[in-house]
Amino acid sequence: MDKKLRVGILGGTGMVGQRFISLLEGHPWYEVTAIAASPRSAGKTYEEAIDGRWKMTKPMPEAVKKIIVQDVRAVKEVAEQVDFVFSAVDMTKDEIRAIEEEYAKAEIPVVSNNSAHRWTPDVPMVVPELNPEHFEVIAAQKKRLGTTRGFIAVKPNCSIQSYTPALTALMRAGFMPEKVVATTYQAISGAGKTFKDWPEMEHNIIPFIGGEEEKSEKEPLRIWGHVENGEIVPAEGPVITTQCIRVPVLDGHTAAVFVSFEEGKKPTKEQILKAWKEFSGLPQELELPSAPKQFIRYLEEDDRPQVSLDVDYENGFGVSMGRLREDVIFDYKFVGLSHNTVRGAAGGALLTAELLTAKKYITAKD
Repeated sequence: MDKKLRVGILGGTGMVGQRFISLLEGHPWYEVTAIAASPRSAGKTYEEAIDGRWKMTKPMPEAVKKIIVQDVRAVKEVAEQVDFVFSAVDMTKDEIRAIEEEYAKAEIPVVSNNSAHRWTPDVPMVVPELNPEHFEVIAAQKKRLGTTRGFIAVKPNCSIQSYTPALTALMRAGFMPEKVVATTYQAISGAGKTFKDWPEMEHNIIPFIGGEEEKSEKEPLRIWGHVENGEIVPAEGPVITTQCIRVPVLDGHTAAVFVSFEEGKKPTKEQILKAWKEFSGLPQELELPSAPKQFIRYLEEDDRPQVSLDVDYENGFGVSMGRLREDVIFDYKFVGLSHNTVRGAAGGALLTAELLTAKKYITAKD
């Protein structure tokens, strides 16, 4: 790419916005040229707006410190400075849907980390290795919005990243799961918190995360769905039931998964491991800047994957599996781990943007 695309971060002062900024430092394709947030941050430099609330382990990039934060509702002014935007705004769902459509109608592609548009029929919800064909609905969305280059694409919920890739790899190998039980053990950064912000989570477990179980059970079906008449039609199965638990971990969502297959079509353990090892997608084929070389890896040790050892696998863009074994009730059980704010949030959106760029959905303005 001869010239970097100009990127705006909507909701740039929150934890996911900070993760976007951290991941974009030194990116070969993109350069942050605009940051927008709430009116209380508008008019300040980014460094002033954060004011001691930088939550990343890496220092704040020098290139963004003096950028003047704009009001996220100043759509025209932000749009003039960017080729596309990432959205991580903290608003009600109705407000998010409205502001993201406003940017799209201003001819700015929006790659969103938010859940507001995940069930809008003509908005693709994509894990780049799993369902890039869903980008086909963008043409119908542009027609609805009346745009030529503006559209919205979203990434799915962070909690499903620890097991949906593993199940998708098995489907691609011809082994169809019929029933899935998943319990996720989710890090506090998924709530936008650190232990400094949320001391009640130290030495504690909370067995409820609002709305998370419904997302974890339904969003994989949309990923496994198909495009029909300009809309995404969700798959009818497998049946998924989940429990989502908040645990005292900063980064990293772990899933304990039980799965049964269609009668007479149970794979061997060796076939499962082969499917995981060989699975890859368009990001690997196109060698996108953030794409993990090995998307899914399996760890043989009985005590892996572990958050402290494995959450940063492939810079947080890969997923780790372990403890695959037969079960007395289901066919198999295994454990998965993914980085919830990289692969599961900002990083997943970044990889989605890279694929949209490679496929010419996102381009520089004329």
